[in-house]
Amino acid sequence: MAKRKLILDVDTGTDDAVAVMLAALHPALDLVGCTTVNGNVEVQYCTDNTLRVLDHVGRSDIPVYEGLARPLVRPDFPIPRAVNDLAGQIHGRTLSVPPSGRRKADVGAVEFLIETYRNTTDEITLVPVAPLTNIATALTLYPKLIERVPEIVIMGGGHEVGNITPSAEFNIWGDPEAASIVFAAKFRKITMVPLDATHRALVSYDDCENLRALGTPAGTAAAEFIGHRIQAHDAIQRMAVAGTTPVHDAVCVGYLVDPAIITTRRHRVAVETSGTLTVGRTVIDTHFRGGGEPQCDVAFDADAGRFIALLLETFGKSPRHLAECHYE
Repeated sequence: MAKRKLILDVDTGTDDAVAVMLAALHPALDLVGCTTVNGNVEVQYCTDNTLRVLDHVGRSDIPVYEGLARPLVRPDFPIPRAVNDLAGQIHGRTLSVPPSGRRKADVGAVEFLIETYRNTTDEITLVPVAPLTNIATALTLYPKLIERVPEIVIMGGGHEVGNITPSAEFNIWGDPEAASIVFAAKFRKITMVPLDATHRALVSYDDCENLRALGTPAGTAAAEFIGHRIQAHDAIQRMAVAGTTPVHDAVCVGYLVDPAIITTRRHRVAVETSGTLTVGRTVIDTHFRGGGEPQCDVAFDADAGRFIALLLETFGKSPRHLAECHYE
């Protein structure tokens, strides 16, 4: 079976790190590269963290391309404010794995995206799990991107639940103008994985201990990152079940391997860019009141058991075992 190629667009904090490891290590996936963008932390820390994580799990062959440091329009991010306190508690600036011995790629993220999709004859899934600044900029400069991307899998938004405001999820709120551009673009297939789904795939302290018991670099690191998330969420944004956390971005990667991890419905999605109380909200037309053609497969549920089993299976294999898995 041929490997599924993908590019991950990340703002690497704790959940991005788990997504990066899953994409880099699962034998059914071929992670072509990671692009970074301002988000959970400033972009230079996102780049450093991504390099650290890839090196830690033995995938120093995967390049990292640094992207944009600010949103498309808004001048006030990042600055010290409440969101930075929130992100700081959940992510921190630097992840707890050793520094990388290599550097980011010389080419920037937007240029890499444009040139890769312009020149490739392969189908490469695009998986942005961060503010959509890089993707919107690439679309603006190279409109044919919508024809070249077979599927874009977006971690972001929420219908019933927000996490940065009562209305908005962080990735969309971090650059709502960029998100509006991306959702309005006529990609062949848009899969949206909002908080409504990721909050159904909660990972517990017991799951962390099972990951740690694997004894692999990925298992140990995942246990550390997820355990930190649980502690932070219990303190500031407790889940429906105490002692658990969502690992949002990794759910998107899990879906690429096992589509049954999420359950989707097709709806029209737009992004609010001007509401005082609702800026960054993803308006999901669940009752088909807006008259627009549905363009997104929106995940409203996720299978926690399947997701956690996938993490354990993937992170439990040694690098040598992974290298011996043949996907052609």
